[in-house]
Amino acid sequence: MQQTIDASIPRRPGVSKDALLVEAAESGHAHTVERLLRDGADVDHRDPRGRTALLAATHANRVASARLLVAAGADVNAKDAIGDSPYLYAGARGHLEILELLLAHGADLRSTNRYGGTALIPAAERGHVETVRRLIEAGVDVDHVNRLGWTALLEAVILGDGGERHQAIVRLLLDAGADPALADKDGVTPLEHARRLGHHAIAALLQTAIIGGSTP
Repeated sequence: MQQTIDASIPRRPGVSKDALLVEAAESGHAHTVERLLRDGADVDHRDPRGRTALLAATHANRVASARLLVAAGADVNAKDAIGDSPYLYAGARGHLEILELLLAHGADLRSTNRYGGTALIPAAERGHVETVRRLIEAGVDVDHVNRLGWTALLEAVILGDGGERHQAIVRLLLDAGADPALADKDGVTPLEHARRLGHHAIAALLQTAIIGGSTP
């Protein structure tokens, strides 16, 4: 059967429709994605970096392409060569619309990235408040410890800027039951890190949680 694809992704000798699917997904050419899928392109074909079309679409936050691929049965948990999956990457980067799609189609909440962390941990580090909220609601373990010995709470404190977004994330984590006394592998607690870094508002939140009060 002759391939029918948009001129935006030109046919090239020796390039398969499977490879073109990954390119079209990352470029956001949803019509091309749709046509390639209809022409029998492998929805979970991997490029040289181990990425599927869905992961490539997630990298570029191409929502329409991601919807088409998920509807075609794309694996939302398929990992690339460095351990990223569409679900993990969407969470880490705060691509909330794609994340919602993946959560509704089998995202593995216990899956971890190359650092041994869940999607919640980098989301907390990078200040993605609504993503953190949604991952907590979905049921991601708030006290999961990655290979660095850090939880989402520790990363929000240590790698965050102490500003309003990270304060909001600390509140969300504490309200969800995160342990404010759970220390890093060197025995340093979130409160000690917050004080050392001069994150006074976060230190106050942690202190309140430690003494058993509600977060303000």
